[in-house]
Amino acid sequence: MTDADKRPPAACLIGWPAAHSRSPLIHHYWLRALGIAGGYTIEAVPPEGFADFVMRLARRGFVGANVTIPHKERVLALSAPDARAQAVGAANTLWYEDGELRSTNTDVEGFINNLDACAPGWDKAEDALVVGAGGSSRAVVFGLIERGIGRVHLANRTFERAQAMADQFGETVRPIAWDGIGEVLPKAGLFVNTTSLGMYRQPALKIDIARLPAQAVVSDLVYVPLETPLLAAAKARNLRTADGLGMLLHQAVRGFELWFGKRPEVTPELRALVEADLAGA
Repeated sequence: MTDADKRPPAACLIGWPAAHSRSPLIHHYWLRALGIAGGYTIEAVPPEGFADFVMRLARRGFVGANVTIPHKERVLALSAPDARAQAVGAANTLWYEDGELRSTNTDVEGFINNLDACAPGWDKAEDALVVGAGGSSRAVVFGLIERGIGRVHLANRTFERAQAMADQFGETVRPIAWDGIGEVLPKAGLFVNTTSLGMYRQPALKIDIARLPAQAVVSDLVYVPLETPLLAAAKARNLRTADGLGMLLHQAVRGFELWFGKRPEVTPELRALVEADLAGA
């Protein structure tokens, strides 16, 4: 047995930049809670060194990795992506299976599982309205289709991007112009912001959600601040909400299970820990 074989399993986050990530805090909490000897580090890898780093991942002592901006699309060609990663066009989680480097996109289940935890029964909605057509939006739309939502209305300031996503995902996705959002709001049982609008130091998302039905659920992928102007407006109407921090926590579950062999739980204690860290940043 080599020294490498004796080392506890370790995973990492590969990004450029990556220092802002809360992933080490989350995974180290679970390692302690489950009594697992293991590690999780941040690896800042520039684009020109990414392929070499991934191809030598195991030799660097890692059993897997998370992948973040700007590498999430490029990693597909360096691994064996599953159906989710292929459909979304990006992967955020790597692991080894039968000696092969596999990849998936856990943003899908992170989004869906967070909704299940925060707003049980949300999937009774026939219509969902998703704002934004970037990488996060693709994961959200795929998750909604997989869950059986009948119509996903997709709005983006550049209509052509929304149309391109609709062309990929099929007739369930219905692209709409930005100025057409008001017409869809009254029938949207789920409203999702996938843009950076409302994020710290970014403009607010200027959409009046007063026309959403009383049973609608509002989800915002932004988690800095924890309560965005959109979520504050939803709570003022007593609508159920799901925030971006919940998605961040839930998307981390599967990667941990793949790397360390036990499925962790998203607990109030973990959420409080990350909330405190965000507040102190």
